[in-house]
Amino acid sequence: MTTTTRRELLTGALGAAAAAPQLADADEHHGHDHDHDHPHQSVPSDPALRAKALESVLVGRGLIDRAALDALVDAYENQIGPRNGARVVARAWVDPAYRQRLLDNGTAAIAELGYRGGEGDHMVVVENTPRVHNLVVCTLCSCYPWPVLGLPPVWYKSAPYRARAVIDPRGLLEELGLSLAADVEVRVWDSTAEIRYLVLPERPSGTAHLDEAALAALVTRDAMVGVARASPVTGASA
Repeated sequence: MTTTTRRELLTGALGAAAAAPQLADADEHHGHDHDHDHPHQSVPSDPALRAKALESVLVGRGLIDRAALDALVDAYENQIGPRNGARVVARAWVDPAYRQRLLDNGTAAIAELGYRGGEGDHMVVVENTPRVHNLVVCTLCSCYPWPVLGLPPVWYKSAPYRARAVIDPRGLLEELGLSLAADVEVRVWDSTAEIRYLVLPERPSGTAHLDEAALAALVTRDAMVGVARASPVTGASA
């Protein structure tokens, strides 16, 4: 099986961006009309382009260090934000009563641990089981639960991910390295400005001896979006 990395997935975004003018012309000729609250984006928005241009100027003048900037973004994407969500998941794994509250009212249960904010005012938590796997996407833009996951990664905002997650979610997961049995149902949840979703991954086998902190260390951002499983314990049997 060939595994597609996030970077390779984004290569498709560049192709989509290059084709955007032709697609726009085709839409005009065929009278295609989008009736959405906010438009789809195949190319970076004007603010994103301006930010990139500003970054290039500041780096060129030696006012900022690109490596330090990348490290800062990485920290918020992969460390600070996702650690909040990981604590929520770990608590649900060890506390059945909390797990039920989390599934009944995600916003309130997450707030119990002190995580709340404008990008998480209405949280819905969906649980993976041996028969159901959940995948989160935002088909219109990049709606994402910042209080528990931090900044959305670039691949989450890319046109290829947003399209494939809806058209062929099982194939997308396969390309990203997550193989699911044929009898596992894949449910796709479309985040909006009103509702943000968080996946409660299955607890890995061989973790009965781990405390809450150790369990949280097994929970990744990708597992809480649904493109991966929680990390297995080294040496644990399936």
